[in-house]
Amino acid sequence: MVMNTRTRSALTWVLIAVVVIGLAVDAFVHFDLASAFKNNKTSTLSEADLFRLEAVAAIVAVVALVIRPRRYTAAFAFLVSAAGTAAVVVYRYVDVGAFGPFPNMYDPYWAPVGKNLSAIGEAVAAVGSVALFVIFQRQSRAVASDADSRDTAPQWDPQQRFAG
Repeated sequence: MVMNTRTRSALTWVLIAVVVIGLAVDAFVHFDLASAFKNNKTSTLSEADLFRLEAVAAIVAVVALVIRPRRYTAAFAFLVSAAGTAAVVVYRYVDVGAFGPFPNMYDPYWAPVGKNLSAIGEAVAAVGSVALFVIFQRQSRAVASDADSRDTAPQWDPQQRFAG
């Protein structure tokens, strides 16, 4: 499928909106649920601290992607959303236990409702940010190949006119 610039631009902004919404849901849910997990802690960290850290990382990813939509901001949004998705799924199905400064966050249920919303938002944001990364990568290669083709084009040499 060949995309013109207008279609690519519209698709880019739709994907940015999808990622922003997914990460915004992630941030809201983590801030909302953080206080419920304040008592699950080690001597260093509580689960509430980790929830707040995830929420702040999601907000930073959203702001970065909106202000500067580039490959590296799409990659950062992917890391935040994929890490959140992986964490919620792993801690839902595997009792990892406490390790290092991290408390045991095993929770074998999909309750409260926010846990579902967060997992869906993170997964959607992860897929959207990968798609954005691919679009930005292709745009970058297209710009680079245009620059290469301009650099290799024959240049007019005024001395050549007088060569016999």
